Amino acid sequence: SWRKIRACRNSRPTICSSHNPNPPNDVVVGCGAASVDFLATVAAYPKPDDKIRSIKLKVQGGGNAGNALTCVARLGLKPRVITKVADDSQGRSILDELQADGVDTSFIVVSKEGTSPFTYIIVDNETKTRTCIHTPGYPPMIPEDLSESSLLSALNGARIVYFDGRLYETAFVVAQEAVRKNIPILIDAERPREGLDDLLKFANYVVCSAKFPLAWTEASTIPQALVSILLRLPNIRFVIVTLGKEGCIMLERNLDASSTEEVDIDSLVESLKTTSSESVSHPTCISSSVATLKAEGIGTVNGRVYVGTAESIPPSELIDTTGAGDAFIGAVIYAICANFSPETMLSFAANVLGFG
Repeated sequence: SWRKIRACRNSRPTICSSHNPNPPNDVVVGCGAASVDFLATVAAYPKPDDKIRSIKLKVQGGGNAGNALTCVARLGLKPRVITKVADDSQGRSILDELQADGVDTSFIVVSKEGTSPFTYIIVDNETKTRTCIHTPGYPPMIPEDLSESSLLSALNGARIVYFDGRLYETAFVVAQEAVRKNIPILIDAERPREGLDDLLKFANYVVCSAKFPLAWTEASTIPQALVSILLRLPNIRFVIVTLGKEGCIMLERNLDASSTEEVDIDSLVESLKTTSSESVSHPTCISSSVATLKAEGIGTVNGRVYVGTAESIPPSELIDTTGAGDAFIGAVIYAICANFSPETMLSFAANVLGFG
């Protein structure tokens, strides 16, 4: 049953056959962060200068790319990861765990010296939130770490390339080669980062956090920001914003003939949300018809809006949300490879992130 949200690296969804009798056997290439997470669960988040005890402690693989590609592997695809670790205990743990989950680690650069990336995560039992304190790996990955032959080998036969916005200099080189090979690109826009603007110009699909659209576009509402993103990034086929327990909103560009009907996107999204709130409790998706979607003061785009709902999980059944967004992205990648419809994709992804 899809009850408890937990770290993607600790979940094992086995639902491919129920959604697709012939799941794809595609290669997915990911470039970004793979690290070790130290998850300390506490009764309540500490105040400054407090000394508190953890209720429990877990040490497990993490990082956006590591989590998303682990999800991809567990859904039956063939992920390859491009990242960098050090030859230390944490680096060896990262390699071992990814390999055990079916992720191809042969394109990971291992530095003889330095430290592998790690993150302290405080899981607050009271508010059901997690606070992350990340320490980047050293030395950082640079384009020269990835030889041309390794890059070409990594992209050979790839169905899609995924970036989490980190290692941006290396990611830029990988993205350029993916474009030359006509391989679609999906980018996780968690927050504005150095080099992300340049990387987004290559994107065909974008999945972003709740805070990113407004921060990146300076629009006044999230629906208006989604219109702005499609206008600023003409190669984008769709953009999804994840909204936690409120589900997600997706704006899909329509490349067919323009609709003559002009609709205010804020009003349309509110209407769809009202309709979706009246639906059944399990994850579902409601879509609009194709229209010319207007964002006041920003412009218009021809497209369709989808509102996806998330499962309502009782607080007593919630473990933590670490890795949930990465699991959602892993499911979206699978759905693209499997040629799911947008409605099926969003419901499927909501089910995957709620797995427990």
